[in-house]
Amino acid sequence: MAPAAERVTIETPVHDEPENLPDPLPEPSVDDLQLEKVLGALADPLRLTIVRKLMLESENYDHTCGWFGFDRPKSSLTHHFKALRQAGLIRQRQYGLERRSRVRTEDLNQRFPGLLDLVTAWHEV
Repeated sequence: MAPAAERVTIETPVHDEPENLPDPLPEPSVDDLQLEKVLGALADPLRLTIVRKLMLESENYDHTCGWFGFDRPKSSLTHHFKALRQAGLIRQRQYGLERRSRVRTEDLNQRFPGLLDLVTAWHEV
């Protein structure tokens, strides 16, 4: 009999929410998160990279699109961030003319335990 696979959990920093934040843009509630929509959003390599980078390299609470350093048109990035938000992977807030994003770590871990561990363990081949 083969030994059981050992589950590896990668710790991602959870930042306390600063005071006086703008309200989040519309997003699905935890109970409305659907695995097929979450996986569909993560199927795009750029979106998967966005979520992984937010989880592993984020030192602040939330980030603008420019923080990622992608050489893509703004309209393309806006589309990808909107897809991630509508699937429930990220929370976005409007700060004047810019939107800032962060992963909904607590919500996703509650609804789909282990999913974010897979995202953080992923690396592009």
